[in-house]
Amino acid sequence: MPSFAAQHSLFRAYDIRGSRQHFTDDFIHALGNAFAYLYQAQPSIYKENIGENSSRSTNEKTIVVIGYDVRCDSDTIAQTLANMLSQHGLQVIQLGLVTTPIMIFWAEQYQGHGIIVTASHSAKDILGVKWLLNHISPSSADIQALYHQLGIDNAQNPSLDSFAKPIYYKQQHLPAKQVASAYSDAITQVFKQIHQHNNQLLNQTKEGSQLPSSKLDLVVVIDCLHGATSNIAKPLFDHFCQNIIMLNDTPDGNFPTGNPDPTEPQRLKKLQQSVLFHQADIGIAFDGDGDRLMVVDNQGKVVTPDHLLYLLAKIAVIESPQTLKSSLSSAQVLFDIKCCHHLPKLITELGATPVISKTGSSLMRQQMQDSDSQIIFAGELSGHFIFNDSRFILYDDAMYAALRLLHWLGKSQGTQSTRTKSLADIIKGLPVIVSTADHYLPLPKTIANDCSIVQQLARFCQYLQQLVHATSTAIIEQLDPQTVVACAPSLCTCSQQSQSTTLEQAQTLLPVGTKLSCIDGVRLDFARGFGVLRQSNTSQNLTVRFAGDSIDDLIDIQTRFAALCRPFNKTLAMQILAIVAE
Repeated sequence: MPSFAAQHSLFRAYDIRGSRQHFTDDFIHALGNAFAYLYQAQPSIYKENIGENSSRSTNEKTIVVIGYDVRCDSDTIAQTLANMLSQHGLQVIQLGLVTTPIMIFWAEQYQGHGIIVTASHSAKDILGVKWLLNHISPSSADIQALYHQLGIDNAQNPSLDSFAKPIYYKQQHLPAKQVASAYSDAITQVFKQIHQHNNQLLNQTKEGSQLPSSKLDLVVVIDCLHGATSNIAKPLFDHFCQNIIMLNDTPDGNFPTGNPDPTEPQRLKKLQQSVLFHQADIGIAFDGDGDRLMVVDNQGKVVTPDHLLYLLAKIAVIESPQTLKSSLSSAQVLFDIKCCHHLPKLITELGATPVISKTGSSLMRQQMQDSDSQIIFAGELSGHFIFNDSRFILYDDAMYAALRLLHWLGKSQGTQSTRTKSLADIIKGLPVIVSTADHYLPLPKTIANDCSIVQQLARFCQYLQQLVHATSTAIIEQLDPQTVVACAPSLCTCSQQSQSTTLEQAQTLLPVGTKLSCIDGVRLDFARGFGVLRQSNTSQNLTVRFAGDSIDDLIDIQTRFAALCRPFNKTLAMQILAIVAE
């Protein structure tokens, strides 16, 4: 049986993804067998979870929907996986070229099982696979378990006896028009519900309340970056808006304008120019598989993800069904650890509770599914946004999030005097953010069995914070500010060199009131900014980001982080200082 050691690196924290050369025929067939086992085992798991009284028959076929993105070979891989699943007795419904959220939407129409062959926003020579099992995205442990399943010889594994004879169930191919129209119709129903919700808030409830007959009076420029949204974006947005202008909406796996990643620096320059040329109200861009959103305002400026997250959170809060039940105080808004320091206060002012999260949209979805619907919205710096108001799929759908933003932005129709503020005016009313980009730095090498640079930094910050908090005690107050109170090697035997820290230095690095979070790397919130350093989940890099209320605040925070890292790695400290603001 082939060894798949070379493919182990493909099995990452959130999905399967990596170089095209590793997607060999043997690997794809083994992956198909592993998926077949995963989904074939699901009925018994389902029965255990919900009990013998389930309305679902144990003889019911397991249904898996399968789609693919625009990348070269994605369609071929999807067909191979579909053949493998149907050979093993599963019922396969092929969706064709779709976004990841559309695959999720269709999986939810059946049993919550789905696969899409996609590498999301990655470069054209990268391939990948995402999947859904019983309505849930896989955890990192689930992804590793699937890898280990590759090495199981089906003929020797009694749990796979049902796979011994090929069955080849006939696959169902849904027409592209049906795939898109069902998705569009479901979104239309969402806005009918929101319109009725708004009427109820205004004490103007009417039976059978419908959307306004006219479309949104907005000029919208959409950049599909030649990705999977290309075929559906125009008809979908035409349904809701009067004037849609499309860019790069021809599906092309060679991505002639660059990687399908709207968060890359300068990636939205054409969109910005088009917004200004057409005097548009807004520009929106989607990534390769349609789960990331970036926005340009009417002045051609890219809206920072922090501000976009806040605006979408505001929409989720004011349009939440909980506002009709006077129970908004229990609502939570989730944001990832790389988001700026202003967000918690802004979310609190909305009447919701801010909750910080590890980075990773799949991790956020899992938290939302485990929260008894207390989390009504979640977002992260990379452009993933998830609404959780029971109106639509619990997934980061960029087109859906964009439509929620457009309906909120253009809800006051009529003359200019009755229109809502422009997007640029709304953004100007939010706190100023001076920040670096989400920056990648090489992960410093450590000796085997040593703790990582992130662990070393976390321990050092925890010690300094405890020390600073103790300055109110009589003993510490009697110390001279220059007294040595901490020595890096005493905190962690892995540190590369010794550097003494005085009480005065400790108080300067971590002033009283500094908030420390170690749930995902090290995040420090200061009075006028924040910084975060963490290990990437998808590459051998550190990711860092710094933000302040001004450029001076930003430089001050970078300087503190560099000083904190210097005892452990001088090169890293220099790299931090070299990062410039966006």
